[in-house]
Amino acid sequence: MKILIVDDVLDHLTMLEAMLRRDGHANVVQALGAREALAELRIALDGTPPAVPIAVDLIMLDIRMPEMDGIELCRRIKTTEPYRDVPVIMVSAQAEAAFLQEAFDAGAMDFISKPIDRIELLSRVRSALALKQERDLRKSRERELLRLARQLEEANRRLERLSSLDPLTGLANRRALDGFLEMEWRRARRDREPLSVVLIDVDQFKAYNDAYGHPAGDSALRRVAEVLSDATHRPGDMVARYGGEEFAVVLSQTGEGGAHVVAESLRARVESLAIPHRASDAAPVVTISLGVATIVPTDGPAEALLASADGALYTAKREGRNLVRHAASASSGQRSPAA
Repeated sequence: MKILIVDDVLDHLTMLEAMLRRDGHANVVQALGAREALAELRIALDGTPPAVPIAVDLIMLDIRMPEMDGIELCRRIKTTEPYRDVPVIMVSAQAEAAFLQEAFDAGAMDFISKPIDRIELLSRVRSALALKQERDLRKSRERELLRLARQLEEANRRLERLSSLDPLTGLANRRALDGFLEMEWRRARRDREPLSVVLIDVDQFKAYNDAYGHPAGDSALRRVAEVLSDATHRPGDMVARYGGEEFAVVLSQTGEGGAHVVAESLRARVESLAIPHRASDAAPVVTISLGVATIVPTDGPAEALLASADGALYTAKREGRNLVRHAASASSGQRSPAA
């Protein structure tokens, strides 16, 4: 452990270092006066803390020194962040109570009177170094606890994200959708703005699985999910897997016309993937049917908007699939040219 001893008399430094080395303290550094001590600690005279502090475990300061006495030096050291926990022992021939109080107020932890008694010196040095070791151990434990707490916090965030994601498609799951829709419902009701929901069903998906197998079905769902996700970019929008082969899109601040444009774009994008579907009677490729519902929320639950979109989706499927239909107007939308 490193000990810095500071005195303005070289003989005193030499004697003190010899005592410490005889007790096995090999790493002892001398500083002849306050300026040399500050330089050793890399503390600027104006009090600027060091960019790279040195490792020191104990500082022993003589009180009586020219230019800057030990009490002022102690105060500067103790107000420098890297050295706040380094114990300081004051050394002086003056032991008046008022003088001692001033030294302790400056941050000193102990006091040794001159002439120095070797046994007393070594006992107090050992106690100070033991205190420093205990402080270092405590800080190390605190850092480790902080590191573990951060790891736990990050793990919890990952778990929270995972609990909100559909594992197959990577989209938001039904739980996340419900929370997001409720939040957007309240915001739209407060701001008196339109809110739209699009429910999407992959046409005749069971027949697709029967014809091509479940691995191919999973692949098709992932490709559809990617298209839906790529087509919606606004912070107020969400694409989620609603369940099975169904998806949902929440469009905040979007009226019926805008929702239809988005829905028709999604329908066309999925069809353009050209994923073969020989078991479909809607088209020779994988297609989707879409139900759109739009409302400026007032009272009532957000689930009512989903129910309206579900009704429109049922209409689209009943009328031939690969269609966009609206809850407010069942005639809205156009059939795909390929249908």
